Amino acid sequence: MTKGKRTPLFTQYEKSGAKTIDFGGWELPVHFSSIKEEHEAVRNRAGLFDVSHMGEVEVKGEQALSYLQHLVTNDVAKLKDGQAQYTAMCYEDGGTVDDLLIYRKAEDDFLLVINAANIEKDVEWMRRHKREGVTITNVSEEMAQLALQGPLAERILQRLAKDDLSAIRFFHFADGLDVAGVKALVSRTGYTGEDGFELYCAAGDAAALWENILEAGKDDGLVPCGLGARDTLRFEARLPLYGQELSEQISPLEAGIGFAVKLKKEADFIGKAALTKQKEEGLRRKLVGLEMLEKGIPRTGYEVFAADKQIGFVTTGTQSPSLQKNIGLALLDHAYTELGTEVTVQIRKKRLKAQVISTPFYKKKD
Repeated sequence: MTKGKRTPLFTQYEKSGAKTIDFGGWELPVHFSSIKEEHEAVRNRAGLFDVSHMGEVEVKGEQALSYLQHLVTNDVAKLKDGQAQYTAMCYEDGGTVDDLLIYRKAEDDFLLVINAANIEKDVEWMRRHKREGVTITNVSEEMAQLALQGPLAERILQRLAKDDLSAIRFFHFADGLDVAGVKALVSRTGYTGEDGFELYCAAGDAAALWENILEAGKDDGLVPCGLGARDTLRFEARLPLYGQELSEQISPLEAGIGFAVKLKKEADFIGKAALTKQKEEGLRRKLVGLEMLEKGIPRTGYEVFAADKQIGFVTTGTQSPSLQKNIGLALLDHAYTELGTEVTVQIRKKRLKAQVISTPFYKKKD
């Protein structure tokens, strides 16, 4: 096996005895203790994730806003300085290039955060549609990203920050904050269904910041977390993962993120005509929640049936650590997406009963 790419925090994994796996060409920790322990820590206390494999791209220039309005599905014009927005880039046929976050620093200065496995593809796509008055800079290798998630995240991080973190509201950010002596952009978006922060800093500062945050949260039960818990947490909150809930073949509307598709915004965007047609004609398939009625776990790619007819497939499935139930997300023919509809899932050589249930599977406690 060839060695994968490594984040600036790889030496910290070794110190903590993390189990690493290949993830989109990166050598990343699947867990430090166990997926269930890390999942439980984030739901009840706090967990710290290294997400430095994610890509960061700067889009600057006098035409940056109009360029982004053409590139993505959401209405970037509604962003004010210090705000973040979730959106998607689409192909002309409505399939998804990627889902991403846009941070507006100024009218002519934006930071885009993209999925690790899509960095090269996304940057090439962005450059292909570039226009005069715009500069596109891939700064992924210069930056590191840490995510501190959980109900105690603010309390823990506040010990290291001079600024009042409660002033950073959901989907807002503050740039240039001092966190344990490290200059960081601190945002509050999250990918776990819990409160928390993302910290973007220079790659060379990441290890010190990681250690300082873990030390600051030690008495509150903060633990380092890997990709396994990140996946079960985002899944319970019904947050999509590119390559599973979203892909070149799955549109944002089919994946249930229509809130990030603004068909009525003034600017024409790539894929708008195809997505408008999808909406007007009615979706032929839809992402729904499934709960197994018989013993079995619905894994990614498993086929779903109604009688002897295949009606879709599972995009993500597991035994939910929070709910202790075998559940999944599945992309099904629209006729079978009503709540309570019974279907079967092909698990190995058996077709086991399941039913369509509401999502998200988990909502954070008030």
